[in-house]
Amino acid sequence: MNHAPAPRRLWIQNPLAAFTANDLDGAGGLVIEDGRIAEVLAAGEQPSAPVMEVFDASGHVLLPGLINTHHHFYQTLTRAWAPVVNTPLFPWLKNLYPVWARLSAEDLELATTVALAELLRSGCTTAADHHYLFPDGLRDAVDVQVSVVRQLGMRAMLTRGSMTLGEDDGGLPPRQTVQAPEVILADSERLIGAYHERGDGAVIQIGLAPCSPFSVTQQIMKDSAALAEQHDVRLHTHLAETMDEEAFCLDMFGLRTVDYLESVGWLGDRTWLAHGVHFNDEEIARLGAAGTAVAHCPTSNMRLASGIGRMAELEDAGAPVGLGVDGSASNDASNLILEARQALYLQRLRYGAEAITPERALGWATKGSARALGRSDIGELAPGRQADLALFRLDDLRFSGSHDPLSALLLCGADRADRVMVGGQWRVLDGEIAGLDLAALTARHSEAARRLVAGG
Repeated sequence: MNHAPAPRRLWIQNPLAAFTANDLDGAGGLVIEDGRIAEVLAAGEQPSAPVMEVFDASGHVLLPGLINTHHHFYQTLTRAWAPVVNTPLFPWLKNLYPVWARLSAEDLELATTVALAELLRSGCTTAADHHYLFPDGLRDAVDVQVSVVRQLGMRAMLTRGSMTLGEDDGGLPPRQTVQAPEVILADSERLIGAYHERGDGAVIQIGLAPCSPFSVTQQIMKDSAALAEQHDVRLHTHLAETMDEEAFCLDMFGLRTVDYLESVGWLGDRTWLAHGVHFNDEEIARLGAAGTAVAHCPTSNMRLASGIGRMAELEDAGAPVGLGVDGSASNDASNLILEARQALYLQRLRYGAEAITPERALGWATKGSARALGRSDIGELAPGRQADLALFRLDDLRFSGSHDPLSALLLCGADRADRVMVGGQWRVLDGEIAGLDLAALTARHSEAARRLVAGG
């Protein structure tokens, strides 16, 4: 795939509005050099040294590249499937597990490409995926995902998920979807050694991600925590998504969800949790004190009627809060700018309009998400940060009559970036991904989706 390089020193000049995710004034734009942000310019300021090219951003709202903290790429193959359209989490899973167990490597490649392309066009530059399905013939699932991420020129935190607690042991997943602990741990170590990059500008990172309290044993949670500490990688799991899960933890382990998390060695700043809907006051304080992050997935929580998480309180307590689109069987889109809009509105239902501003929601999608993934080199516009950017135009009919450009992005429902840059290279130009035949991809992906659901 062709990636359009930015010139060595580029001035993205005078944007219509700029959200920096910090206190810097970016009204004069950014200077990009060697893949990083060299300068953030206030209104009227000029670059400190000559530039080779100027990009007129006067028609664009400029944001840091959005960061998705929770997804299941493979689920793009089971969007809007009639048998689970109107079900909550547990029956939703029980219906879908047998379908997902038929997943092939080709299916996963198509599903991952669709998920990442959709995210990229929504202004997302870094995506975390939680892949926990490794049926026969799909032992190298994460390797497949690495290849697609590199092809599209994005960044990713790919987590090696796992399920060990099958139906016959009191869990939810069918037996054919679970793996032996020694297989999981050996593959986790292999993936860390093969792909995990460290430091500023990392493209591929690996995390360890036992799926959920109702699909893994306490032992694999403990062993994964030990392995993550040994190799200094991050930990991810679903927690406190539904009241059913809380009841399961009490029945199976005799513990509430945060007590369970602490019992297996996960209550710390290496961990970020998907959902985190049902925490009480004491648990919020403990999570905040530990620096444990939460990936807020508002659309999924609404689709499955899971509840409204207490994100402002978690953030105020010290827990980093990021955004996730979640899997495309419970969203059912992979669009992060729309997810920021949903977060704005859902959290207003809990805290009111004044407490949850468009800037706060965009902060969750950028700097908050970066913190959740343990990164300080992305998620804001500041000198030295990676040149990961999303630029949105406001010339569509939906924006006509809007007055505040930054608020208009969310209030008027922006859904596609006009330009997206990752590490100083343009990945999206005029709303399209260079070198990607979307029509052909859609046709192949749709056929794979029909085949998977039909069982053929």
